[in-house]
Amino acid sequence: MSKKTCIITGSGRGIGKACATHFARNGYNVVVNYVHREPSALVAELEEMNASYLVVQGDVSKSEDAKNLVQKTVEAFGQIDVLINNAGITKDGLLMRMKEEDFMSVLEVNLLGAFQMTKEVTPYMMKKRQGRIINISSVVGIHGNAGQSNYAASKAGLIGFTLSMAKELGKRNITCNAIAPGFIETEMTDVLSDKVKESLYERISLGHLGKTEDVANLAYFLAGEESTYITGQVIKVDGGMSL
Repeated sequence: MSKKTCIITGSGRGIGKACATHFARNGYNVVVNYVHREPSALVAELEEMNASYLVVQGDVSKSEDAKNLVQKTVEAFGQIDVLINNAGITKDGLLMRMKEEDFMSVLEVNLLGAFQMTKEVTPYMMKKRQGRIINISSVVGIHGNAGQSNYAASKAGLIGFTLSMAKELGKRNITCNAIAPGFIETEMTDVLSDKVKESLYERISLGHLGKTEDVANLAYFLAGEESTYITGQVIKVDGGMSL
């Protein structure tokens, strides 16, 4: 019970997985959340490091699943110190061809899911008068991107949500910040052609894609004692792409 507890939504792979392993390696109780694909690779890593963890399946855009995730966390570890709203999907397409359900489903997971989870954890954080909420947004939510109007809208909305929560929860010593990754090496970028990757490198000041650990390192900092006076910020992790 003396360990801090961190919930990471959508943590079976990619940035969420990197956050889970980083926090577990540094002594946190880690709550892993997934929807469809069981996070067997992550579980194997957590077992190998003898980590304290819990795996909960659920779609955080559904209020009953969000409640269940939080309840199981409290039952297992007694407290919630950090929430990382990482769960997200893409359904790209040009506006003229995009179906309404493709627009809404992205908003539901990426934005409504963060709302549901934040609403569920804040009573526990407010009772302790301490907590960290970290929302994984995107540089696309700041600058937009052709063919991603739904994703950009969801990530821009998440930034507005972050700023509002920082104002609303600050007096209870709960900070809320957003991380805006650029192009990070994940399963989504693995499928890009070499030609597309080369064009991306030209746009990035550092000349290469970021790693999931780059985002996890910042999330860990924002969750720690060194960041107690940082709230309402949107921090880009994009290698200088948006300069």
